[in-house]
Amino acid sequence: MPRRLAIGSVPLAVGTPRIVAAGGAADVDALAGTPDADLVELRADLWDQPSPTELPALLSRLGDAGRPVILTVRAAGEGGGPLEESLRRTLYLAGLPRVDALDVEIASGALVAELAPRAHTAGVTLILSAHALDTMPPANALRALIDRAEALGADLTKLVAHARDAIELRTLLAVTLAAADRGVVTLALGPAGPLSRVVLPAAGSLLTYGHVGRPTAPSGQLPVGELAALVRRLYR
Repeated sequence: MPRRLAIGSVPLAVGTPRIVAAGGAADVDALAGTPDADLVELRADLWDQPSPTELPALLSRLGDAGRPVILTVRAAGEGGGPLEESLRRTLYLAGLPRVDALDVEIASGALVAELAPRAHTAGVTLILSAHALDTMPPANALRALIDRAEALGADLTKLVAHARDAIELRTLLAVTLAAADRGVVTLALGPAGPLSRVVLPAAGSLLTYGHVGRPTAPSGQLPVGELAALVRRLYR
């Protein structure tokens, strides 16, 4: 039987993809005001001068707008800003009491080991993610990442990979179909990225992401308004 999953007050279910509006600290007004998203993601690594003391107020502002909040402080090696690991840790800890979900890389082992029990104790959904920025890994490697994330305590596993065309996207599609009952989020970067945002939810991806300001992904991301129009036409 599939697990019952949610982020904050928003239930997650296969066939009903939830739209995430993503942005940095400069986009807080747009994130708070967007009518097109079910959830919002603050990418604290995209902040020009990340401040653990100012972060809680930004997150509270987003939460007050009425949508669940995901906090991400992406590692530079997986597409994030150039932050020291100690600052990433401090930002996550400062934000944890004011968010509904954390997104942390599977590869950030020490950080995951510290944050996972804290998130579970606080009732915060833990998203463990992996990003292949320039390639599409083979299906067995992607499946192994899901296994690894679950072993580390993930509530959701998020896989992002580069897809040059529909043939490469098919790999991610097959992995999503096979793992649809395990709580997965899948997205593609690259030329097939925009297509992935509306196709992969049909295979079982629970979330799809669009941006409110500058794109928060290296490539393949749609503005959240365009994405929402497509998702609502196809799935709702």
